[in-house]
Amino acid sequence: MRTQLRGFGRGLARGWRDRRARWPKRIALALAVVIVVPLLSAAAALRMNYAGDLQDGTRTRGRDAIWLGHAWVDGRKKDADLAAFARRIDGTGIKDLYVHAGPLEHDGTLPADRYARAGWLIAAVHRTMPGVRVHAWLGDVLATEIPDGLRLERAATRAAVVRSAAQVLDDGFDGVHFDLEPLHSGDRHYLTLLDDLRAVTGKRHKPLSVAAHQIDPLPAQHAVAGFFTRHPKWWSQAFFAQVARRVDQIAVMSYDTAMPVQSLYGGYVAQQTALALEVTPTSTDLLMGLPFYYEDDMSHHGHAETTAAAVRGVRLGLGRTDRDRQRFGVALYVDFAASEQDWASYREGWCDPV
Repeated sequence: MRTQLRGFGRGLARGWRDRRARWPKRIALALAVVIVVPLLSAAAALRMNYAGDLQDGTRTRGRDAIWLGHAWVDGRKKDADLAAFARRIDGTGIKDLYVHAGPLEHDGTLPADRYARAGWLIAAVHRTMPGVRVHAWLGDVLATEIPDGLRLERAATRAAVVRSAAQVLDDGFDGVHFDLEPLHSGDRHYLTLLDDLRAVTGKRHKPLSVAAHQIDPLPAQHAVAGFFTRHPKWWSQAFFAQVARRVDQIAVMSYDTAMPVQSLYGGYVAQQTALALEVTPTSTDLLMGLPFYYEDDMSHHGHAETTAAAVRGVRLGLGRTDRDRQRFGVALYVDFAASEQDWASYREGWCDPV
């Protein structure tokens, strides 16, 4: 009897161990279903988003922009460079130049010697490219994910940023463009800063422009990413709308998406274009960023994030969402890394008539 009981007990133990051994496999399978299936569904949706015909009327409105490097205001660029650039953009839709005049100090101040040759550039652009505006591109790393950086929660720092904006406008710039990163969705201090900046730019009748993070491609994705990585990356669509209402121009940084192939990247840009169009007031210029550079790392695969794919995505999103929107364009990032193919894709896909 005892022998039979011992045998029965050993059988129960083995059964328990077998069932316990199966639990990790079941959990792994469940996680795979929870994670992989939505990703595959999202990829399929992006591929579908990239399909379809481009609609008439989805080309430049003459409101495009380009980010320009610091060499244009520190003495490295000369008259010959400007003449070549004028020829380069002739016949395109480029109206605004975001010229790097910073960076800001972490306390929000801006030494004037950082843009010592700005006067030459502004005067030369006005003389040789009538109608083109020169914006001071200002920015800094925010102390949102690292200990050292600009802190928007400090009122004195925000006040200094506002004074820096007034400073560059008084020095002759046609507008001011801000790129502060990484900027988390819902940052009320940023909204306060924009209100204060708008008071300064509005008084001078100058445009206020900002670079914006991408919008949640899936509901609350910024919150999920923030929970697991402490780097939210995206903005909620609602926060994007709050920012867009406070500025004259908003440029979506629709690159560095980690997409592995052109069809997924182009579909993603089409989605971003639609999401941004849905909540940007018609009184605000909405610009979609085009990757004018090649890198190959975890966040940016140059063979996938091409200018041609981005242009097609922009046109698809525009045509499906608000084809007649006039205050709309693209923004090219960045002049010093652009290839001949980037320029050709921009011209052929966005500027040239059919």
